[in-house]
Amino acid sequence: MPHRGLVKVCLEEGVFFLTGKDFTNAGAASSSLKGILERLGVRKDIIRRTAIAAFEAEMNVIIYAVAGMMKYRITDTEISVIINDMGHGIPNIELAMTEGYSTAPDYVREMGFGSGMGLPNIRKNTDSLTVDSVVGEGTTMEFVIQLNAVN
Repeated sequence: MPHRGLVKVCLEEGVFFLTGKDFTNAGAASSSLKGILERLGVRKDIIRRTAIAAFEAEMNVIIYAVAGMMKYRITDTEISVIINDMGHGIPNIELAMTEGYSTAPDYVREMGFGSGMGLPNIRKNTDSLTVDSVVGEGTTMEFVIQLNAVN
């Protein structure tokens, strides 16, 4: 029997590899994703929301993990981004979602990062956010932004 329902057409998908503590290349993956969205003609407000969420997620990997990857999938209806990292994990996700809460070391704060707005900014700029973490193993985060969203 044929599938009768909404079919998402994949426009583009890919992966960016991230290296912990590589502040020289910080923001490269989220900037590349922004460029892809611009090339596809995605609305500017959606591009902005995606770029903010992707940058915050990318910086979390760079600040806290040994390495990670950012996978993206752009369909005709949504942008889905999955970030997997090999880091120390988040002991209390609810607390980490609190604006201003940060465990960033001083040297990271001195560079202007680690203000405790990463996860709250991701939540604020996405239509859905899931964070799963195992202490000592790492974190997986997925966010989705609907292309037809009104903001």
